[in-house]
Amino acid sequence: MKKNIQLTTAIFVTSLLLGCDTYNKEELKQLIQNGYDKARANTKVKGDFCYYLGAVKFPYTDIPLSNEDTKWEGWNKAKLFKTLPLFAEIGLLTRQPVENKEGIYHYDLTELGQEYLHSFFDESPGRSTIYNNSFCYGPIKIIKVKDVSEKTYEHGLYSYNETQVSVYIDYQVVDTPEWAVNNQDKLDALYGLYSVRLPNVTYPNTINFIKGKDGNLHQNSLSYHVMQPYGKLLTDKE
Repeated sequence: MKKNIQLTTAIFVTSLLLGCDTYNKEELKQLIQNGYDKARANTKVKGDFCYYLGAVKFPYTDIPLSNEDTKWEGWNKAKLFKTLPLFAEIGLLTRQPVENKEGIYHYDLTELGQEYLHSFFDESPGRSTIYNNSFCYGPIKIIKVKDVSEKTYEHGLYSYNETQVSVYIDYQVVDTPEWAVNNQDKLDALYGLYSVRLPNVTYPNTINFIKGKDGNLHQNSLSYHVMQPYGKLLTDKE
């Protein structure tokens, strides 16, 4: 049975030596911004927020559900039955009915869809390649570091008596495309409330670091955010 892959990849590993009791907020701001920028450069992703479509290779024609489907195949088809019609309506995919096959459609990328597509593959030995696809937008711009706090855990993620440093930030999203802004209700209905980050709006977030014994801060899980289609398909026809 095919397994679902981890959709976010740890791509930012860095450290910053600071004083024992004082953190330079400007240095932290630049450190986090560099992490997001480096992540996008490494993955070639369009932005930091991605709408996951499912495992699909374009061009693609609907494959009906079957009693022979594995649980994973059923889950994946259920996602595609929602995501592909939505992004066809938005304009990132084409959608054409298949002749003599009621309810079956053929999909391909539009020029706009090609611009925002992000693909990543699962090529596990002994299994067929899984083509994972998302539409991504919105590079993050750090506005400011608001606060910094420390907490030591007896049983940490990586070691005993581990100190976690939480950095509270404000950020905005750059270049949110019109297709996302104009279809906010539909995207929020399928991907969850606030799945669309609007332009010129400031959002809060917390970035966590691990503080080493030497005072260095280490962060190894900063990456783009993949949103899963767990909600309802809302179309213009409703």
